[in-house]
Amino acid sequence: MLDKTYEPATAEDKHYAKWEQTGSFKHGQNTSEDAFTIVIPPPNVTGSLHMGHALNNTLQDVMIRHKRMQGLDVLWQPGTDHAGIATQMVVERKLGAEGIKRRDLGREKFLEKVWEWKDESGGTIINQLRRLGASCDWSRERFTMDEGLSAAVLDVFVRLHKEGLIYKDKRLVNWDPAFETAISDLEVIQKEVQGNMWHFKYPVEGEDGVFLTVATTRPETMLGDSGVAVHPEDERYKHLIGKNCIHPLTGFKLKIVGDDYADPEQGTGAVKMTPAHDFNDFEVGRRHNLEMINVMTPTAHMNDDVPEKYRGMDRFECRDAVIADMDELGFYAGKEDHVHMVPYGDRGGVPIEPYLTDQWFVDAKTLAEPAIKSVEEGRTKFVPENWTKTYYEWMRNIQPWCISRQLWWGHQIPAWYGPDGETFVEKTEAEAIAAAEKHYGKTVELTRDEDVLDTWFSSALWPFSTLGWPNDTPELVAKHYPTDVLVTGFDIIFFWVARMMMMGLKFMDTEPFHTVYVHALVRDEHGQKMSKSKGNVIDPLELVEQYGADALRFTLTSMAAPGRDIKLATSRVEGYRNFTTKLWNAARFCEMNECVVTNDFDPKDAKATVNRWIVGEVAKTRIEIDRALSSYRFNDAASVVYQFVWGTFCDWYLELAKPLLNSDDEAAKAETRKVAGWALAQILKLMHPFTPFVTEEIWEKLGDKPEELLITSEWPQYGEDLINEDVVKEMEWVIGMITGIRSVRSEMNVPPSAQVPMILNGASDQAKGWLETHWVLLSRLARVSESSVDAEAPKGALEMVHDGATVALPIADVIDLGQEKTRLEKAIKKVEGELKKISGKLSNEKFLANAPEAVVEENKARLAAEQDACDKLKASLEKIVAAM
Repeated sequence: MLDKTYEPATAEDKHYAKWEQTGSFKHGQNTSEDAFTIVIPPPNVTGSLHMGHALNNTLQDVMIRHKRMQGLDVLWQPGTDHAGIATQMVVERKLGAEGIKRRDLGREKFLEKVWEWKDESGGTIINQLRRLGASCDWSRERFTMDEGLSAAVLDVFVRLHKEGLIYKDKRLVNWDPAFETAISDLEVIQKEVQGNMWHFKYPVEGEDGVFLTVATTRPETMLGDSGVAVHPEDERYKHLIGKNCIHPLTGFKLKIVGDDYADPEQGTGAVKMTPAHDFNDFEVGRRHNLEMINVMTPTAHMNDDVPEKYRGMDRFECRDAVIADMDELGFYAGKEDHVHMVPYGDRGGVPIEPYLTDQWFVDAKTLAEPAIKSVEEGRTKFVPENWTKTYYEWMRNIQPWCISRQLWWGHQIPAWYGPDGETFVEKTEAEAIAAAEKHYGKTVELTRDEDVLDTWFSSALWPFSTLGWPNDTPELVAKHYPTDVLVTGFDIIFFWVARMMMMGLKFMDTEPFHTVYVHALVRDEHGQKMSKSKGNVIDPLELVEQYGADALRFTLTSMAAPGRDIKLATSRVEGYRNFTTKLWNAARFCEMNECVVTNDFDPKDAKATVNRWIVGEVAKTRIEIDRALSSYRFNDAASVVYQFVWGTFCDWYLELAKPLLNSDDEAAKAETRKVAGWALAQILKLMHPFTPFVTEEIWEKLGDKPEELLITSEWPQYGEDLINEDVVKEMEWVIGMITGIRSVRSEMNVPPSAQVPMILNGASDQAKGWLETHWVLLSRLARVSESSVDAEAPKGALEMVHDGATVALPIADVIDLGQEKTRLEKAIKKVEGELKKISGKLSNEKFLANAPEAVVEENKARLAAEQDACDKLKASLEKIVAAM
């Protein structure tokens, strides 16, 4: 027996444990040749579940459960990413609290500490995904530093290096002085800063009294200037091209070059060039062979390539000194306030520096070409399609990919250096030693490169390295690669999606997935991005605790419209918790009325119109869900489920079925019990991908079922042959009649207990037959006392039109029409007052200029709602006046 109320916490723990114990998540349990594979975007091992994870994994789980029930051999491949800099930071902070520094321990001992932390505290997010109901094949859980995945990384690195697609070069990178490592663009946060733009004069060599005035927000980098750029067509300066400026502080000759990068319309039109500390200057410097002068240490202190006075200074201390010295020498030309964006390291929390250093790079341009072609030719598509443009923009303007990091935690680069700096790249040290002996003709001492690989390098191999590649797992790879769909956020289309495309095409000769579904952001209810600083972060686990995992899952799915951000309010989750309660109560009603599943029931055998109708509605719902999910319209699929379960089944079918269940016709009663039980079982199957826990709990309590567990039961297969359009038309007429009469009664304040007569005029013979057939239902559900056909409507009757016929409801004996007229007039006057007040606000320019966007939108919504209410009241008043 079902309890009176559904307790999510108890059911969730029980059923998840049972699913795992029975191996319900494992691939290979369906023998179908057809496979369906998704790789989870591996969360950082340091991470914890946030709302983006909840959305991403809910959508994946909906597809996985759906395909599993359809009989496909499903693999949802889980795992976590070692998250190089994030994990190293966590462990360094932990050690720091104990007074221990990483370098004091040494590399080997420090890595032991990281592995200890990973084994004890890492992977918290995996258990949190279980709370959400994620049905990954946990027996295949992978970690990017696992032995097998590490072997794949070595194999790929060595092969790409031997083909010349991985190389070492001196280029600018994003440098985090706090961690002393290169970082990716994704690890850089742009912050708006109220700063200054300083102006300085550089004297032109051999031109007495001639200066080029340049501007900078970072005067400390001036010590690394090696040129000045002007536009080649700028009449003010073109005669100076080829000459030099003299740096007032270093004495260096700064070559004046002509380059289109200099904009004659911006500032003075002359731009100082610091090729070792600015990405744009670096490109100009390469074009004109300007000297690359790195003036900073890895900790952003000034190095020995600057005048002695500045050596060892912190970069910001040096800034003040440079400004003061230029002023003292007479070359300072003033400053102005300047709001600009400053890049910060998201982990180190300090401004990053464009920094010239030796790093390992991938020739991304070469690898990108087939990945671009794949999307152009439609072999991989983006949903929504507009993200294709973003993909192209990134890929067609791709730069060399910096893959080395100056960390200890990660895949150490398989490169060894000989005594003369010769590089040997091999999978193992033994192979490197052998290669060195062959090169030198003798045994030499080799030194291994200390850097590790960018985390994105190993995760770029995720779709095939997790399947065991390059080891001998041909059957697994053949069946589950390429995968089917990747569900991800837009922010990593370039960092992860594009790189998986490049590596998949290079090493597996085909794309890693046919579809990339890009989900939107989850924002707060006002449309603001969630952030700790704003205090508007919603914790998904708190919602799970309060309302149950199913309520959160259904909320996120129902709001996941392609290309539209989710404005999440707690009230929405509460509303869908009520939906699970509605289902629970419907199941209890069925149970109390002995509506159970029976193995011998065929829905095609139903005879009663209402039963034939619900059988067809179930079939229609199954078709619509499959259609929506196949096109990744998750919100439409959820809407179909919601409307059918709450509206069609609970509000209508169960009400329409009550007379049959309470009748003396034993055959009709028995049939209705079977149909209701069958329909409930189908609902549980159709809802399971969205709300797995409550459906499994009800399924467990149902009667004679052919399948023990709902999660591995067969997805409904029935089709349009169960839909009888004549039956649909008949029941729509009945429901429309009841709905219309209820609406009129509500508008006119007719007491719920009052019974009123009805007169049907101008109806077809078919409609008159339906009235007679379904009179018991109509009279009970619409609270109608008697019916007449083609009779004159008395004065005081309200009229409505239904299916081309007129329905008159004499209500003069039930309510005081004059009193109702007065009530409506007062209500209209009140609403019109509210409309005037809101309209006044929205036409006030001061209000529009100062009010937050969310407040303005809220007022617009209120205006629309009040106008709608006013229109309905006026329509009701017109009916009352017509009836008087």
